[in-house]
Amino acid sequence: MRISHVAIWTYNLEGLRNFYMHYFDASSTEIYYNHSKEFSSYFLLFDGDCRLEIMEMPKLSKSKNDPMKHYTGLAHFAIKVGTKTEVDRLTKLIRNDGFKIMTEPRTTGDGFYESTVLDPDGNRVEIVA
Repeated sequence: MRISHVAIWTYNLEGLRNFYMHYFDASSTEIYYNHSKEFSSYFLLFDGDCRLEIMEMPKLSKSKNDPMKHYTGLAHFAIKVGTKTEVDRLTKLIRNDGFKIMTEPRTTGDGFYESTVLDPDGNRVEIVA
């Protein structure tokens, strides 16, 4: 078994799409739009089977206190870029383009070489070797 995809609610569908396509070489499906729910989404495809679904709906709850409602965000997810050099390069590029770096490239206690950046919605993205 393997995870099919991870989904993120957003208020900035095009901004998130552009971020992942620009920095992580994702390709994108055509936009899906459900008129009755005013729901829009894209699937972003990465190398291999990895997919990220980004979704937007105008009546999305801003409170995370009701487990029966959808809300933005998740804890984090990691994108594997292959080498320490690429982790360093991509972290520097994202910083230079004005995005927040949460943790600088480093080897973690569990042996991963990674940095953590924030996407345009403030979701934590680990960049791992």
